[in-house]
Amino acid sequence: MKLAYKRTFETFSGKIRVALALMAVLPCLIVIYLFLDEGIVPTDTVYLFASLALLSIFSGFALLWRSALQLYYLSCETGKLESGEKRDSIQIQGDDEVNRIAAHFNSLLKRLEEMKRKNQDQATQLMVYARDLSLSYQRTKREEELRNRISRYVGNNLVEKLVNLKDGVFLETERRSVTVLFADIRSFTAIAERMAAEDVVLMLNQYFSIMVDLIFKNTGLLDKFVGDQLIAVFGLVDSDTNPPENAIRTAIEMQAATEEIMKKRKRKGLETFDVGIGINTGNAIIGNIGSTNRMDYTVIGDCVNVAARLEQMAKGGEIIIGEQTYINNTGSFQFESRGEVYVKNKLEPVVCYNVLGNQAISSSKAAIPS
Repeated sequence: MKLAYKRTFETFSGKIRVALALMAVLPCLIVIYLFLDEGIVPTDTVYLFASLALLSIFSGFALLWRSALQLYYLSCETGKLESGEKRDSIQIQGDDEVNRIAAHFNSLLKRLEEMKRKNQDQATQLMVYARDLSLSYQRTKREEELRNRISRYVGNNLVEKLVNLKDGVFLETERRSVTVLFADIRSFTAIAERMAAEDVVLMLNQYFSIMVDLIFKNTGLLDKFVGDQLIAVFGLVDSDTNPPENAIRTAIEMQAATEEIMKKRKRKGLETFDVGIGINTGNAIIGNIGSTNRMDYTVIGDCVNVAARLEQMAKGGEIIIGEQTYINNTGSFQFESRGEVYVKNKLEPVVCYNVLGNQAISSSKAAIPS
């Protein structure tokens, strides 16, 4: 930006011209007075002193005018910095005061540049913080969604452990020892034919709701519902307890809870049913199994098949367990040996036991809602 030179009394140069005029008026008036009223005759000496006086006045004016031009140049340079035409520091050679003003201005300019760089760095840091905050929010949202999904299969006491398992990866495909529980309603087809469809669904939802809560309470995972059949797995997550013991305790509590449910249904004149439960322990393959359109996280293997066969053998109210479940459990339960039995798709007989219950569970029934 080019500044116009202002010829006004408000500028330093304007004030210098006024001062020069004032300085010249008084000597001229004195000279006029001396020559006209006093009758002084001009001589060489008079002319000499008059010339010296004028020279002094114009010399002083020149010095002051030079300082005025320096201030004007300084004003122009600062104006260019303000408008953005100039970004470098001010370079000027002038009077000591003018040089100091330029140096102070350059120092302020340097500090402003440093503050600008700091602000830019802080803005960049804030952008990084905002990005990290966004990523953290996304991770939190994903974890919350994962918790909601997992809570459909396990109890709330295991959700946090599952979320943090293996850096957040939900149970990789592997082969490991687990205990599998099958529970099935006896004569369900005949019962369902005598009931309205809405009543069948309501009955199953009430029954499954209580059974799943018992599974979760004993650190089990819900595998799936197959019609009126329920499948649960123990030993996938919680390694601090005994999976066979947890499965047996769950089965006893399920039979006790079913008995209470049926008593209440009978008092209301509703259909009643019994449940048969089979439990087996052994190695199984755990992983996501299915098609590209529909995956199911489940367990497969001979251990699972034997548990299903034991459940089919169990009558209403019975709990039948395999030999490994019997051997590995550490609870104080009562058992009755059923010896060796042959099950479908097994060449060798399977040793199994009936669970008769235990004193602690039998004496304390689970609270069943009306």
